[in-house]
Amino acid sequence: MIHLRRQVNFISELEDIDTLVRLYEPRLLRYVAFSLGDQDLAETITQDCFMKAYAGRSSFRGDCSVSTWLFSIANNLIRDQLRTKKFQFWRKAHTRTVEITELASFLPSGASSPENTLLVKERTQQVKKALEDLSVNQRRIFLLKFSEEMDLDEISQSLGMPINTVKTHLRRAITAIRSRLGGTQSGGIR
Repeated sequence: MIHLRRQVNFISELEDIDTLVRLYEPRLLRYVAFSLGDQDLAETITQDCFMKAYAGRSSFRGDCSVSTWLFSIANNLIRDQLRTKKFQFWRKAHTRTVEITELASFLPSGASSPENTLLVKERTQQVKKALEDLSVNQRRIFLLKFSEEMDLDEISQSLGMPINTVKTHLRRAITAIRSRLGGTQSGGIR
């Protein structure tokens, strides 16, 4: 009975596309943009994600949260995009990446002094460079964990990957980023 009630709540949430987009678009767009490194392509994929979710809302079983389901759809779209030749063209063209000021807006600022702002921008640039060196799976798992604050079970469901594989990719990503950043543990990477 509880499962049925939960499923009805999720289905009603999926019926209102405007509310769905308003609630989840910022997180999905940020994740897809970080995953692909192309803001324009990320906007297209995010829009496709909502279209697929809305079109397939009747197939949503309620086994996971709407957020996890949407991230799962987004991950499938990202995976499809990585397989196509179109992605190779966009990667080479790289017409517009996520700007450093946009990246810095995700980090908390202790103060707004010019020195602190410069330090945050520099550190953000270092993290961005370190993320580019990660494998696709490591980068996506790292972003879902630390940017989207998803727990390991949600990441596992979203990516359709065993939890132990998620843990392995996350550990490798953290190790690589720590190494790239000089072994420090600042920036919330623990």
